[in-house]
Amino acid sequence: MNIPSYPEPINLLKGKTVVVTAAAGTGIGYSAAKRAAEEGASVLISDFHERRLNEAADRIAQEVGQRPATCVCDVTNQDHVDGLRDAAIRDLGRVDVLINNAGLGGEVPVVDMTDEQWHRVVDVTMTSVFRMTRAFLPHMQTQKSGAIVNNASVLGWRAQKGQAHYAAAKAGVMAFTRCSAVEAAEFGVRINAVAPSIAMHAFLAKVTTDELLAELSSKEAFGRPAEVWEVANVMMFLASDLSSYMTGEILSVSSQRA
Repeated sequence: MNIPSYPEPINLLKGKTVVVTAAAGTGIGYSAAKRAAEEGASVLISDFHERRLNEAADRIAQEVGQRPATCVCDVTNQDHVDGLRDAAIRDLGRVDVLINNAGLGGEVPVVDMTDEQWHRVVDVTMTSVFRMTRAFLPHMQTQKSGAIVNNASVLGWRAQKGQAHYAAAKAGVMAFTRCSAVEAAEFGVRINAVAPSIAMHAFLAKVTTDELLAELSSKEAFGRPAEVWEVANVMMFLASDLSSYMTGEILSVSSQRA
């Protein structure tokens, strides 16, 4: 597999403050937080798992030389979300960028899916984006600037067996992104989303069979999954002033051929 070199920082977010949800572990959220720090931002990361959250902050400190602020947050709990907002404003002084990365998957056919499975995936994956935006947007509107970047998925457009709840939630994230962007535009706040196809990280490899990973990778024109930092790169673009005329857009981070 021909994987490009990791990008050199160019101070794309110098002087900005960034909040990233679900940033523990090895996935897109962690990579987005690391890339934001590398690009000169002051960063706060959140996750519901305190130990993994602190481990992620320690790794960023070792790799970048700057330890992000941390806040334990369950994105399905509005009190937690409001507490995250208050902690971010307290620790960072202001919030310029919010990256809504939290999401929950799972594979189950519709006929076997329980109400609990449906509601849990939709709550974590879609409703959390609403809660976070509702909490942080007034702050950004008051300061007349800000960028929100949501993590959607190509499954919001395309079908895959066993993913009805996840795909429906990601399609909802896309629609929410477009509608909230129209409301926020008059305040100088931009809201966009990325829609990755498949990005490889340790947790995905743990919960997905080798056969399915091979099948999904074979559908990509490059013949490989994305690196998580390749998705994070697009998030950095949407968070930066380089995308100043973009709002309500969904950028596919994919090399799929169909």
